[in-house]
Amino acid sequence: MLRRRYIQAIGAVGAIGTAGCLSGDDAGEDESEVDEASHSNTATDTTAGTGTSDGLVLATATTAYDTGLLDALHEGFADEYGVRVKTLVQGTGAALRTADDGDADVVITHARSAENEFLRAGHGINRRDLMHNDFLVVGPEDDPAGIDAVGNDPIAAFRRIADADALFLSRGDDSGTHLKEQSLWDRADADRSGRWYQATGDGMGDTLRQASRRGAYTLVDRGTYRVMSDSTLLAVFVEGPLGGGPDVLRNDYAVIPTNPARHEVNYPLAMAYVGYLTGREGQSIIRDFGETTLFVPDALDEDPSFDQYRPVSDTEQ
Repeated sequence: MLRRRYIQAIGAVGAIGTAGCLSGDDAGEDESEVDEASHSNTATDTTAGTGTSDGLVLATATTAYDTGLLDALHEGFADEYGVRVKTLVQGTGAALRTADDGDADVVITHARSAENEFLRAGHGINRRDLMHNDFLVVGPEDDPAGIDAVGNDPIAAFRRIADADALFLSRGDDSGTHLKEQSLWDRADADRSGRWYQATGDGMGDTLRQASRRGAYTLVDRGTYRVMSDSTLLAVFVEGPLGGGPDVLRNDYAVIPTNPARHEVNYPLAMAYVGYLTGREGQSIIRDFGETTLFVPDALDEDPSFDQYRPVSDTEQ
């Protein structure tokens, strides 16, 4: 039965691969398998999946996993196609390097500049816009740097944190969140050489927990903050566009299959996965996930932008 459903999935790729443009271990259950070692940004379990018929290997940003969204999507994908998704949870940079090495069939990322390099190098093809949320600047409720006074201005907030030598925790892991944070610091023209600025080297959830425990500021995506808000003591001081703030804090996610001309990967199943996530069912799961809006689906568009498929210049981003 599993083999038959797998063959049906391969045959369906042509029908669903562009669907979005138009408007565990036991089969039948949620078959996502998380590589715990890779959650600390090291993809140590690259056994399989790639190029075989027993499943699909996904390398993904931690923010998409920590919210629980991927569990919901993979349960639906397993129900539809009868195959498991093995999930390597990493920062965006590490996820793309895993695909560079041919050890993932498909990636979910949220750093357009890094995605552009991946596409230009020929390691990925058929990039698709998937969803977005936004970033938040959070910190201790007593707000020692006084950033509450600047409103939804992340650049001014970062300058105040630096001027006050207030503890700031960076992920420091080449993730999409880390790259966004670095770009904000560059725009703030702030010196980060002091002891107040520290890198955790961890994923978003762990970094958020550390910031709460140590009374630090940090940059976090809305989805991870919302699902962890009951277990942290951090307040939101600056919001992105979902909270009326600037577009510079918008957080866009993409899904990209690994190029089968470069690597021995399961490209047909990767395209079936892309079609599922960007089709009506996957986009509905994204839209309805969570008690409040955690992600906004972006794939269904009557007038899609074809720039999503190709690398773009810095001026086009």
